Amino acid sequence: MSEPETSGTHPSQPRPVRLRDALLRARIEAADRTGVVVDLRDAEVARLEILNDALDPLFAQVPDQIDLFDRGISQGDTPRLWIDVVAHIMMGRDKRMYRFVQDTRFGRIVLAESHDTAMIVEAVTDYVARRMIEREHAMVVPPEPKPVAAEPPRRSRVWPFVFGFIFGAAALFGLAVLAALRSW
Repeated sequence: MSEPETSGTHPSQPRPVRLRDALLRARIEAADRTGVVVDLRDAEVARLEILNDALDPLFAQVPDQIDLFDRGISQGDTPRLWIDVVAHIMMGRDKRMYRFVQDTRFGRIVLAESHDTAMIVEAVTDYVARRMIEREHAMVVPPEPKPVAAEPPRRSRVWPFVFGFIFGAAALFGLAVLAALRSW
């Protein structure tokens, strides 16, 4: 380290540090750190572009009428190669490993993880095939069910018994009243 600069006639008095100089040093340090981060991000994007080029033959085979897939690289804080709206590939922590993930309503799941581009291409191929089959199943309209002939409603056997019992009791009561009137 260097000795603090002195000014004026008193050699033992340190020169006051100027805020402008401190800000300048801080900006230079931040620019150096930012340069490293930008270089890492550029390296991630370059690796994702290599993978994107490796996926070109796969997506060339997808029929034009299937619009499930929207492939592209997003360049944010974390660059990603999007396969569709729920699946993407990003770089792992070491910036050399590809991580193929899918967002679900229960969280993010890792579908594949590898340093090898061919393994990720194979995993994306399997994913694309599964998504196309899911689309086919969703597009199939099931036949309308045939209407079932409605059986005539079954009548309850309790009510006729109840009405018969009441009618019989009333008839007996009427006969008893008639017999009582005649005997008087």
